[in-house]
Amino acid sequence: MKGHLPHDAEAIAAVLAEIPLFRVLGESGIRSTAQTGLARRYRSGQIIFHQGDPGESLYVLLDGLVKVVFTTEHGDEIVLNMLGRGDTFGEMALLDGSPRSASIVTARAAWVFALPRARLLELMREHPGLADEFLRMLGHMVRRLTDQAADLAFLDLGGRLAKLLLQLADKHGHADGVVEMPGLTQSDLAALIGASRPAVNRALQSLVSRNLIAVQGRTITLLDVAALRKRGGL
Repeated sequence: MKGHLPHDAEAIAAVLAEIPLFRVLGESGIRSTAQTGLARRYRSGQIIFHQGDPGESLYVLLDGLVKVVFTTEHGDEIVLNMLGRGDTFGEMALLDGSPRSASIVTARAAWVFALPRARLLELMREHPGLADEFLRMLGHMVRRLTDQAADLAFLDLGGRLAKLLLQLADKHGHADGVVEMPGLTQSDLAALIGASRPAVNRALQSLVSRNLIAVQGRTITLLDVAALRKRGGL
């Protein structure tokens, strides 16, 4: 990029430039936005915001891994989603002014950029294409939720688990099919696919016995991606 930005701002701008939502701002708009928000680093296990907090900023995960956690009235917790580098969160509360619908907890050390709601609205007025991308992003969110509902209806537990492992490997794993899950437990996997932890443990062992995956601690290696795709209905 032309000109000079502080080192952190350069790194923030580089990540923002990868995200369609911000790409419409152009180079100068991205550079300006990178200096407008606040970036903060979190240790693994820290809470970025709590369910029920006011929605005052849009967040971008610059690096790391976080869990979207919903807590029931009785104190039970379920993991709704996992987010990685380049993902955004906190959109819904910005739209209707309601409190945060879930908590965001780091599963790995994370670097997070927060863009204040007021600045986001200014950017939308200055760049109408940003509003279009924001709506497109919300559309992707709705489709993901629809897909999850369809999976619960039409895929058995083994199929849902195979599909989840492929998604984790694609987004948070390595090129060799290794999914490392520090901060992500079998209970978290169970919550993501609507099952119990014991049931997920049995499903994992079934995939291991068929040589589709290998499990060592919290590291899962996908051994037969084609078979997993077939198992997950992909």
